[in-house]
Amino acid sequence: MNIDRIRQETRGLSDGKIFLNNAGSSLMPSIVVDSMKEYLELEEQIGGYETANRKADILEKFYDEAAKLINAKPSNIAFATSATEAYAKALSSIMFKEGDVIITTADDYISNQITFISLQKKLKLKVLRTKNLPDNELDLEDLEKLIKEYNPKLIAVTHIPTNSGLIQNVEDVGRLCKQYDILYLVDACQSVGQLAVDVEKIGCDFLSATGRKFMRGPRGTGFLYASDKILEQNYAPLLLDMRGADWTEFNDYELFKTAKRFESWEISYASLMGFTHALQYANIIGLPAIEHYNKGLSERLRENLKNNGFDVWDWGKNLSSIITFSGPDGDLERIQNILKENNIFFSVTHKNSALIDFTRKNINGIVRLSPHYFNTVEEINRVSDVLKKAL
Repeated sequence: MNIDRIRQETRGLSDGKIFLNNAGSSLMPSIVVDSMKEYLELEEQIGGYETANRKADILEKFYDEAAKLINAKPSNIAFATSATEAYAKALSSIMFKEGDVIITTADDYISNQITFISLQKKLKLKVLRTKNLPDNELDLEDLEKLIKEYNPKLIAVTHIPTNSGLIQNVEDVGRLCKQYDILYLVDACQSVGQLAVDVEKIGCDFLSATGRKFMRGPRGTGFLYASDKILEQNYAPLLLDMRGADWTEFNDYELFKTAKRFESWEISYASLMGFTHALQYANIIGLPAIEHYNKGLSERLRENLKNNGFDVWDWGKNLSSIITFSGPDGDLERIQNILKENNIFFSVTHKNSALIDFTRKNINGIVRLSPHYFNTVEEINRVSDVLKKAL
């Protein structure tokens, strides 16, 4: 990777900030923003329909680039306006009935947890959470025990929780799902764009992702992966529109063959254009190179924080480019103030967003730093030095 060139192509870095909130919403490359501006300017002149017709070829490349990113086929990809929309559409395609069981983890994303609780209340499903080992890794023996006892309809796992650096073992979960023929949904909101994600190795039926985080795309973008098995068995969102099916009889329709059946007809094509360029940008660099570089940055920052006396709350053997920490007294305010004073971008997560994990850790909140491949070792060291003053 040519870090200097990447930084030059990221206009958001021109004012000297240190941007470490890529797990929230990253800085877009200039080509992403420029392509969206150009698209909107054309819409201004000739309208949305004609613009989409003229740009159809490049817009269709979205499916090629997203598929390349996660080792899938274009026919397995659906555009979504967010990872949450993609996740909800996948869930809505599963015909749950009263008494069905969903197994998830204690570290799954807050929105997913709330969705599961909502399904539990409205449809009278049973939601179970598999245990963690003492090192915070998933207890696969416990998961298999739950599978045998409850025969779940679905297993859902967040690849990387938003509130810690943990990378959950989605591949071994996938092997269990295949062994017992269970539907498998993976939330890859924080991993796609940060890690090399391979749906064939994971073995999932669905995978949801966003554009605004480590993919460096615009807000209002994401995608859903739906496996060949899902498509062949005619899974489709509960509320279809004309993007998902052909109206063939007065009271019947025929599903389209590809994962586009999970899309809505009306979307922001300017956003789709920008996201396509973000996907191309990441694919050109290569996710293995990005993952390797990010690992070096995050390990250095995590070690610096520990050496400086901070409590680092990333528990697990396999950690990501999300670093969560607090002062030894649990105080977050001094840390936030000194980061803001030095033009360092970060985020904070409170207990209500990670209720189970933070209860287990006996903390009320954390500061989250999430470096990415446009950051430098010098920036990591500078942030570490700045933070020493917060103690």
